[in-house]
Amino acid sequence: MLTDYHPLHDWPRPPAALPHARLRDPPSGARVTVAGLVLVRQRPGTAKGVVFLTLEDETGVANVVIWQKVFQRFRRAVVAGRLLRVTGRLQRDNEVVHVVAEVIEDISDLLDTLLAPDSGRRLAPAPARADEGP
Repeated sequence: MLTDYHPLHDWPRPPAALPHARLRDPPSGARVTVAGLVLVRQRPGTAKGVVFLTLEDETGVANVVIWQKVFQRFRRAVVAGRLLRVTGRLQRDNEVVHVVAEVIEDISDLLDTLLAPDSGRRLAPAPARADEGP
């Protein structure tokens, strides 16, 4: 039996990543996966070991909360990863939306596979020196 699709009641389920612009679609407590470039890592001394990440994809940003126990398990990915995939529970407090991390994957190696469309060249070639001509 087919079910009707409604964008406010359906969203990509893990392991598929939810675009950050759609983080308001799932209900609080839903299990979601987000992926993006690491913009900010914060581990305030007053947060009792909690780490806060800000990830960015092409649609916006996602705030990730990493409890100390999860951080210890995925420390290497959290500290060294440039591109991360995070699966966890959505937490909503009024207008603030967070993903509380359960699993963190470093997928930074995928950055090396990005190619410029129709050119066969890698994106983000090494920048030219300012004193060199085109």
